[in-house]
Amino acid sequence: MDKLLAVIVACCSLCLSARAAEVSVAVAANFSAPMKVIAPTFERETGHKLLLSFGSTGNFYAQIKNGAPYQVLLAADDETPIQLESEALGVRGSRFTYAVGTLVLWSKRADRVDAKGEVLRNGSFQRLAIANPKLAPYGAAAVQTMTQLGLLKELQPKWVQGENIAQTYQFIATENAELGFVALSQVMAEGKISQGSAWVVPASLHSPIRQDAIVLARGDNQPAVLALMRYLRSDRTQALIRSFGYAV
Repeated sequence: MDKLLAVIVACCSLCLSARAAEVSVAVAANFSAPMKVIAPTFERETGHKLLLSFGSTGNFYAQIKNGAPYQVLLAADDETPIQLESEALGVRGSRFTYAVGTLVLWSKRADRVDAKGEVLRNGSFQRLAIANPKLAPYGAAAVQTMTQLGLLKELQPKWVQGENIAQTYQFIATENAELGFVALSQVMAEGKISQGSAWVVPASLHSPIRQDAIVLARGDNQPAVLALMRYLRSDRTQALIRSFGYAV
């Protein structure tokens, strides 16, 4: 009987060790807040461990090209995952849009940004923070917005560029820039702007910020990776993502 019990315990241990795995995930900086909520719940419910890295999509692309051991990319755009798929660095057929981002012009000061963004025209500020448009899709959307408003040439000398949207937020939060373009998810809490003042940029002023997830070559056919991709598409997770100001 004791031998039988030992065999059962050993088999259970093997099953658990086979089931639990680590997943290395590269996460676009704008999605930091939602992912920090999603991760512990996913880990608790599945037994898998997420190793999260946050940064700019452009930098992640370069790292993946150079052999970085990421298994999943949650990008800030849809172009980078498509490119990775075409280069056989992403698993064909695994890509999907997990969120659609919203751009916002934000200031830490409550009286700085008006509800229509007219502050951009009156020019009553010295520094305007944007994410590097060559690396960060939210930065590219900010440039498109200023172009559509006919203000690009006028405002460009005032730019303070962050490497990614997280650094851009820090510039504004520390008031090294009076205002700037960030992701709505960074300044929203409980369905409203958490502090300061903001103008939610109309979607018509820039290309849609479709944020795609893709399984990378190193994560192909990994059960833990597949579990994460299913989890991101679940109704409960999608509802949580919406609560941070994204469309899904």
